[in-house]
Amino acid sequence: MWITLFLVLYLPNALWSCGFLQLRAGLSRKTTYPFNSYLMPETYAFIDAEDILSWDELSTDDEHPVIAPVQSSSQNSPSTSTCHKYLEFTDMNPTTFHVVRHFAKLLDDNGFVFIDEQEPITPELEAQINAGGKFYTLRSDLTILPFVIGGKWTATQGVGLAGCHIDALTAKLKPSSLKPKVDGYELLGVTGYSGGLDHLRLDRDLGLGGAVLIRRKDGTYARKLVTSPWPIARVPSLAEHFGVDAKYNPETEMVPVIGFDTEPEVPIDHPLADRHSAKLLRYVSSISDVPVDDIVELELELYDTQKAVIGGLKGEFVFAPRLDDRLCSWAAIYGLIEYANLYDSDSLAAHDGLSMVLLVDSEEIGSGTRTGVKGKFLNATIDKILVIKKQPPVQSVVFANSILLSADVTHLMNPNFKSAYLDKHYPLPNTGMTIKIDANGHVASEYVGYNLLKTLTSQNQLKLQQFHIRNDASSGGTIGPYLATATGARVIDIGLPILSMHSVRAMCGSEDVQNGVDFFKAFFEGWRQEYNKYRGL
Repeated sequence: MWITLFLVLYLPNALWSCGFLQLRAGLSRKTTYPFNSYLMPETYAFIDAEDILSWDELSTDDEHPVIAPVQSSSQNSPSTSTCHKYLEFTDMNPTTFHVVRHFAKLLDDNGFVFIDEQEPITPELEAQINAGGKFYTLRSDLTILPFVIGGKWTATQGVGLAGCHIDALTAKLKPSSLKPKVDGYELLGVTGYSGGLDHLRLDRDLGLGGAVLIRRKDGTYARKLVTSPWPIARVPSLAEHFGVDAKYNPETEMVPVIGFDTEPEVPIDHPLADRHSAKLLRYVSSISDVPVDDIVELELELYDTQKAVIGGLKGEFVFAPRLDDRLCSWAAIYGLIEYANLYDSDSLAAHDGLSMVLLVDSEEIGSGTRTGVKGKFLNATIDKILVIKKQPPVQSVVFANSILLSADVTHLMNPNFKSAYLDKHYPLPNTGMTIKIDANGHVASEYVGYNLLKTLTSQNQLKLQQFHIRNDASSGGTIGPYLATATGARVIDIGLPILSMHSVRAMCGSEDVQNGVDFFKAFFEGWRQEYNKYRGL
């Protein structure tokens, strides 16, 4: 009797939970949470085990139904497919170095031709640009600028650009990460990048990633990108039972723990041994597949290793790290690629437009680096294009005829704090792009740009939301004001909306990934024709 009850009541559910019966039922479902990264949450229906299994030896009756997942019909939609691609991108590219390398390969695969910033333009490349085509250039593996240019482009046609930042809050290794052991605990010296070492980073599973500067056998140098195969660090909180103030000192009380070993460390003969532990250097050598002796410097940071997932009862949300601002950056790149795919070589030769995406580093710390927007990578690229196209070398003509989008995530309305938002001036998820306006100049949008985007979104059956901060609240900044002052171009600040900005993990609408791609594609297609109607304004 007990054996019969076990087989009927317990065994089917046990086998289902481990994934065996799903496979027998022909259902595709990854069951290892949280690493089932990209599948939509299932809705559930009661069905009999007999209905989904062909086991002659197993049957049950209506009194003992088995809960089985039913795939959502929206799981095969273009929006969902796009969202899955974004989740995979997020998980595979945790640092800015990885993001730039990923986009460079993506552009290569889609027919974009690389332009080396450090080399003069060859006659062959000059001919390609004059004929019209797809190109990209990058700087120090931390900023990248792809563009699509027509053979008939002139300076008076201007440029339609989407500018985004790709850096994210994190904790970076100090120049000397070596810390003394504390009763066997091995610690790592890090510093917060912007707000990357605050209470939100406590008790997270952290990996180590970034770039390793290596010396080649011929004496030249290169970067090797690395990520941890598993979490190696954690900043442990102190249990509330100790009665200690919850505000932690970031220098002394938020030091990541990376190991425990009561034995003395085996020393290493290496120039970095007085700055980084021998164990860390050996670990980096292992994950980079580079001999320790070839390692010159470490450009590493800690990152949250928890996978990005689709969540919500019907899959309405994305829960992910580093949404700020890999989200707009990813959508802008894909929007540009989809726009470029509208043209073949003949139609590009007859085209008179110039469309760009500028992805920059350092926005979270003020942009004042050579790879940030203040490094003037955009201006330098425009200069090159003007020379190649034999146009007057005057950037002001180009920018006077341009629209530059400053695209950075903005704030979704948080239902627990609705009173913190200005009525009629907050976005909702899965609705569309948001324009940001601020009378005090924290963003660069004004009403000509607002009206232009309203028209473009309406023409493409897209929605445009708006955000404005309350008078009794403070506003964050973007690269928009700097783009405006550095170029004189009309700049419009926009963003896909997210919740929990600057937290370790944020959330957005799962449809907003596709909404972003559709918006940028529509912008590149239609901005020039629409902007002609505003001449002189």
